[in-house]
Amino acid sequence: MLTNNNNHPFHMVDYSPWPLIGAIGAMILTSGLTKWFHTFNMNLIIIGMTITILTMIQWWRDVIREGTFQGLHTKMVSKGLRWGMILFITSEVLFFMSFFWAFFNSTLAPTIELGMKWPPMGIQPFNPMQIPLLNTAILLASGVTITWAHHSIMESNHSQATQGLFFTMILGIFFTVLQAYEYWEAPFTIADAVYGSTFFVAKGFHSLRVIISSTFLLTCLTCHMMNQFSSNHHFGFEAAAWYWHFVHVVWLFLYLSIYWWGS
Repeated sequence: MLTNNNNHPFHMVDYSPWPLIGAIGAMILTSGLTKWFHTFNMNLIIIGMTITILTMIQWWRDVIREGTFQGLHTKMVSKGLRWGMILFITSEVLFFMSFFWAFFNSTLAPTIELGMKWPPMGIQPFNPMQIPLLNTAILLASGVTITWAHHSIMESNHSQATQGLFFTMILGIFFTVLQAYEYWEAPFTIADAVYGSTFFVAKGFHSLRVIISSTFLLTCLTCHMMNQFSSNHHFGFEAAAWYWHFVHVVWLFLYLSIYWWGS
């Protein structure tokens, strides 16, 4: 319902087509993935991806208009958005806990089918001191650059915030490229016992989060270049930074448990 005349600090959003269109795009995207897995035909997945990306662009545009130009993101609204992001990250923590639970359940008590040993017989794990260690250094460095960007925004230092966000984007892309190379060179597949399943599922969802978080940061960089952030109004960036730090923490657990201890 429209709230232009209501006398309260909350923002009741106007009617929007994007939730419905986004749901349709997500349905087409998942159906396209299923079709691609079975028939190797990418027509439907391309349509679903196009609808989803266009919906994201239009929806973010509307949110930016509401918060930056229309002044609808009051302190009370910003507080609600912060709690929403905190609860979302909490749900992500529980999501990844399920993968670690599966991994440690198989690691601490390997069954007869796994040869009573871990890693299972025939599995050659990655050397944790090679690409995984480099990826760890890259993500930790990106944590420094995004913190640099955050403090620069709070100090109204436009150029340094731009540099910090740019270097964070570069490090995120570098991390993703190394992950893709690691998947390509992996000596085992997702079908190789529970080790391959837990490895590729956990790493795959983490890599997806890195790509999503990089997209958030690219959006923030675009907004920053258009002077849409100020020292006291930049929650969009804060949410992206929180999620980026969450990605770091998950990677550290992945590295210590799956790469180092699990190998």
